Amino acid sequence: MSITLLSSPLQGFTDFRFRNAFHQSFGGIDTFYAPYIKMNGKMVIKNNYQRDLNPEHNTVPHLIPQVMTNDPDEFLFVIKYIESLGYKELNWNLGCPYPMVTKQGMGSGLICNPAKIDAVLHKAHSESDITISMKMRLGYDEPSEILGVFPILEKYPIKNVAIHARLGKQLYKGGTDLEAFQKCVDQSPHKLYYNGDVTSVQAFRDLQERFPSIDHWMIGRGLIADPFLPQMIKNNTTEYPENRWQIFKEFHNTIYRQYDEALSGPMPIKMKMLGFWEYFSQSFNDPKKVYKAIKKNGSPRNYVATVDEIFAKQQ
Repeated sequence: MSITLLSSPLQGFTDFRFRNAFHQSFGGIDTFYAPYIKMNGKMVIKNNYQRDLNPEHNTVPHLIPQVMTNDPDEFLFVIKYIESLGYKELNWNLGCPYPMVTKQGMGSGLICNPAKIDAVLHKAHSESDITISMKMRLGYDEPSEILGVFPILEKYPIKNVAIHARLGKQLYKGGTDLEAFQKCVDQSPHKLYYNGDVTSVQAFRDLQERFPSIDHWMIGRGLIADPFLPQMIKNNTTEYPENRWQIFKEFHNTIYRQYDEALSGPMPIKMKMLGFWEYFSQSFNDPKKVYKAIKKNGSPRNYVATVDEIFAKQQ
């Protein structure tokens, strides 16, 4: 069975600069999802969302915008906006676990409210022809919450439901609940995508054996921690390319240069790259030591020198 790999959006990480550089350097991802658009009560698309979704800024083969809302009018407003850019599909985020989102009744905090989900989907489908897909967790407090949403989703031509097999309250802690995901497979008539802890080729193989009917797999944090992972999964190999560290360093240098140009001052670029290295470091022999070395750098010059040293040790 052929598989499709998708990049799960991570707010603050997987913007167009990262996506383009990743696709150019590593490949393996068939579809990228853009980090969510959030309206904050105003019918205005922020400049950073506009830049991120501008077709001229994106060179990946397939990009799908995402929205974070619990309001039917906001949802329709975003539909009209992305359609004006030429996009044909909108993904609805019911998966975000962060309290600043869930306390507003959005993300995974909305899964327990099927009536509101129904209201949003009804307006979207009655007033537009956009293709809608979903990204969800199993629930916020209980894994049974998603099962209560399935009867609502059956009323609409939802393209697919990507399920991160955790609860919202877990954030990213603890293991995935594969038994609860199996219940979703058994009960949902919609096409399901799997998301959660695809962090190695062996982990993928184990999950593929566990869920043989799933042919779409979403990779989130694992894609940043090991950028070679998607292509290795596609090639069914655990062997890295001989020039692994050269490719990785060139990718790093590309995104560092682009973020340095886009951000103002040394502190924003330091914090941006520190966020990436929290994941990048996991590819190296001593992740804690690597991350600590990056963290203690105070100037761009020292940062560049430290990065050169880290990659030189690997090579």
